[in-house]
Amino acid sequence: MFEHIDAVLFDLDGTLIDSAPDLGAAADKMRTDRGLPSLPLADYRPMAGAGARGMLGVAFGLTPDDAGFGALREEFFANYEACMTERTYAFDGVAELIAQIDRAGLKWGVVTNKSERFTLPLTRQMPLFGTAKTIVSGDTTPHAKPHPAPLLEAARQLQVAPGRCVYVGDDERDIVAGRAAGMPTVAAAYGYLGVLVDTRGWNADATIVSPASLLNLLRMA
Repeated sequence: MFEHIDAVLFDLDGTLIDSAPDLGAAADKMRTDRGLPSLPLADYRPMAGAGARGMLGVAFGLTPDDAGFGALREEFFANYEACMTERTYAFDGVAELIAQIDRAGLKWGVVTNKSERFTLPLTRQMPLFGTAKTIVSGDTTPHAKPHPAPLLEAARQLQVAPGRCVYVGDDERDIVAGRAAGMPTVAAAYGYLGVLVDTRGWNADATIVSPASLLNLLRMA
């Protein structure tokens, strides 16, 4: 399944980069601005993959159905936009993984549910993404993951058949989208998942416990 791959596509937050410190800081500023005590990053980290919904849930115990959520979400977005590359970094082993993919002559790119408002400035500021051949955001197509449309758009941009792309992500929605797009899928069992998440129920084609593990899977190590 992984022997005839021409491209590797990745989710962004929790798979390639750890943006939890900046996401948490953006939400925590909202608390301190209101005279509430600061919360530790450890409280925010497990929910970083859920974006504004997750961060506001931790900071204020809110859900998208609560009154005023939309206004608070916009405040969170503004805070995050102002700090989104201050504390964000690539996970250990990611830079080496990307370098090896480049050396092997494979195309690679990003498919994320993060909106272009954040994805494009962030990836432009981080040298890691200098060789990425496609960046597909949550609002690039009419549908976000778990719909397959963003993954199919990435394959189209790369001019690679979906079945010859592998998709790596740290959320069940990533695996659902990849399978629906006809791509081999890899669950990234690191990042924000925590010890209580069992990826076996996601039905991914493989699971990796570190970025370097993907090299073995692709027989590039």
